[in-house]
Parts: sequence; C-alpha cells; structure tokens
Amino acid sequence: MTDTPGKRPEPEDYARSGVDIQQQRERLAASSIRRKVPDAATLARRRTMLRWAKWLLPATALLLLSAIAVWPEVEHLISANQTTMRELSKVKIESGNLVGATYRGVDEHDRPFTITADTVHQAPGNRLDLNNPMADILTQGGDWLMVRSEKGVYMQHAQILDLTGEVTLYRDDGLMMHTPLADIDIKAGIITSDSWVRAEGPFGSLDARGFLLSQHDGLAQFRGPGLLILNDDRQNDAKTGKKAS
Repeated sequence: MTDTPGKRPEPEDYARSGVDIQQQRERLAASSIRRKVPDAATLARRRTMLRWAKWLLPATALLLLSAIAVWPEVEHLISANQTTMRELSKVKIESGNLVGATYRGVDEHDRPFTITADTVHQAPGNRLDLNNPMADILTQGGDWLMVRSEKGVYMQHAQILDLTGEVTLYRDDGLMMHTPLADIDIKAGIITSDSWVRAEGPFGSLDARGFLLSQHDGLAQFRGPGLLILNDDRQNDAKTGKKAS
C-alpha cells in the first residue's frame, strides 16, 4: 500500500490475502489462555481459606487494638526498667561490699522512707552493716526527718536500724538532736536511746539521759536527770545580767 498525497483511502488499500488472515488466526489461537475449571478439591481449599479469613481478620484487628491500648503500660515498664538499670549502674561491688547503696520502703502507715550508705556489707540473718548511713523518714504529720551516723546495722525484715557513733537527728521544724547511739523502729516510727542526748530547737535546749520519739503519735519523752533551758529563760537571764551589772 502506497500513500499518495491528496488521495482518499479506499477499501482495497486494507485488503489482506487469505494466507495472512489464516496466519493471524493461528497466532491468536496459540497465544490465548484458556481458564481451567477448578475441581472439587480446589473449591474445598478455597472455602476453608475463606472460613479462616472470617476469623483471622477480626482477630488480627482485635490484637492490634489491644496492642495500642496496652502500649502505654509497656512503655512505662520499659522506662522503669531503664531507671532501675541506671540506679544499678551507680552501685559498685568491691570485696563483697555494696558501694553507694540505697534501700527504699514504706512503714506500717504506708509512708515512704529511704536508707542510704557509703558502703553496705551483707551479714548473715538478713543483717546489713552500714558505713555512714543516713535515713530519710516521713512522719505522720507530714514532717521530714533525717537521721545519720558513722556506723549502723539494718535488719531488713524487722525494719530496725541501729545507729552508733555521732548520731545526728534533724527535723524540718528546726529540731536537732545529738547522741552517741540510737535505735530506730522504722516500721512503727519510734526512735529511742538509752544514752545522753542534747536537743536544740526553736524551744531552746535540752540535755537528758535518754529519749523516746514516736513520730506517728507526735510524742517525745526524755529521761532525767536533765536540764531544760527555754528561749524565754535565756532572754530573762540576759536581762537579769544587764540589771545586775
């Protein structure tokens, strides 16, 4: 077929021979894909897959929704675990001793307390020998109480802390006490001593031969003989001294 400018196409221009038509039909027949009719076994497998899909897809969706709901708790646990690992990384073990140890707990009134020490040695009978221990205690009235000493023994199960050597007690209302030894029942919130004690605070000063403090009952008892000097007495003594001079 030859294109001539200005000439209209005629039907003869598209005419094909019988040989060309036959060859084209053979190529189309060879390239066509016939769909195979599925047998009974194939249909049974498809029905089984559809039944499983009806249960599997909703179950997967429910699992995803549950994961979304639970993820905040999982993230909180991961964060808490990382915090614990950071705390543990600060603790060193040297010659069977813990260096920089911290023990946290609550008393019988669910009030928190913390015991720290420079070094801790694990002894038999759930006993911990402490070097430079310090206890932070929250009282029933919401006051903060700190007790520290040179040496200490902590009985874990009984929550009893025995302190010796320059025991210092400080309360956030300004009370400060010094004594050579003191026993603390952290669970009951009681601090006692059978040795001499000197207490100073906004009230004045007090020297005694022993004391008992019940933090939860707000009770303070001192055993005599003792000497109590109130702030008013000091002011009166100062005024008397000026007049006498």
